[in-house]
Amino acid sequence: MADLVIFGTGDIARLAHFYFSTDSPHRVVAFTVDADFLIADTFCGLPVVPFAEVATAYPPAACQMFVALSYARMNQVRAGKYAAAKGLGYALASYISSRCSFLTDAPHGDNCFVLEDNTVQPFVTIGSDVTLWSGNHIGHDSTVGDHTFISSHVVVSGHVRVGTHCFIGVNATIRNGLTIGDHTLIGAGALIMKDTAPRSVYVAARTDKFAKTSDQVDL
Repeated sequence: MADLVIFGTGDIARLAHFYFSTDSPHRVVAFTVDADFLIADTFCGLPVVPFAEVATAYPPAACQMFVALSYARMNQVRAGKYAAAKGLGYALASYISSRCSFLTDAPHGDNCFVLEDNTVQPFVTIGSDVTLWSGNHIGHDSTVGDHTFISSHVVVSGHVRVGTHCFIGVNATIRNGLTIGDHTLIGAGALIMKDTAPRSVYVAARTDKFAKTSDQVDL
């Protein structure tokens, strides 16, 4: 069992506390945030300490850390705190759900968050600080780059290279053999059939509101 400090006090931190506490060998002992964001002394019943003091209160020799932040600014906020935690000497823990099909033998990076019902096929390589929310398919021989966030029910087909700092929205589909450039934003429901350029944005057409109300439609 390894003691764990979680960076963050938002929804993702609360979920990380749940997952690490119920489905990993780690014991969460505290939370940490930057002093400007410290609004309470406790979170989930555990102490919250300023990040500037965390290495003294919970030394890297005794604890690991997990950075539980979202995809804000194309994952750059999380990546910055990831680097800051490593700079203090912390080992960054990863969580891989026991309820996912994680079939690759390739070692994954640190500070990964892979939730339930993901299918990660053989020969997939997952970098550091990668979030795979629940229910995705990552096809064989694909690579997911560092500091990337893939939300739910995304299909990444085989032999795809997803670059660094990418965001892929719910229900998006990526054809096999493609390269997704660094910092690409793929919106919910998008269908990607060609390579993407770095920092490009793909947004699927939205469904229009129908002219009639639901009680006027004959089902």
